Amino acid sequence: MEDNVSTKVTQYEKFVNEVLRKDLQKVLESRDDIYKQLADYLQLKTTVEKLQDADVIKDGLKTKIDLGCNFYVQANIPDASRIYILVGFGFFVEFTLPEALKFIDKKVQQLTSQSEKLSKDSAQIKANIKLVYEGLRELQNLQKDVVDERDRPVW
Repeated sequence: MEDNVSTKVTQYEKFVNEVLRKDLQKVLESRDDIYKQLADYLQLKTTVEKLQDADVIKDGLKTKIDLGCNFYVQANIPDASRIYILVGFGFFVEFTLPEALKFIDKKVQQLTSQSEKLSKDSAQIKANIKLVYEGLRELQNLQKDVVDERDRPVW
């Protein structure tokens, strides 16, 4: 009987460490990538709004461009009325500034909903890990030694 319990405990621990924790790590990495994209789109939105407010469309735009490794060159953009935005799969689309703002708002909504879904998925995986650990505790007939602040009565 003791060997059977020990085998089951080992299997459950292996399941938690090799499956659930890796799934949790993948979900959290995906969510972090979406947060980075979201930050980039919000930064782009701020830039487009400032371009519209500054009225640089008529006058042109002087800026510095990063060539990589923090090497900058000056650039003169004679027509800043249109910009190119990466829409996915390596495709860039030319937008006017108002069109770009509409696209960015829709993309931000899409990325926000994806991040919320991934947050729910990570919470579900964390709940599954806790459930398996509680099952292991019961299987081994262990008492709860650690007092958890979340287990205290609310009132």
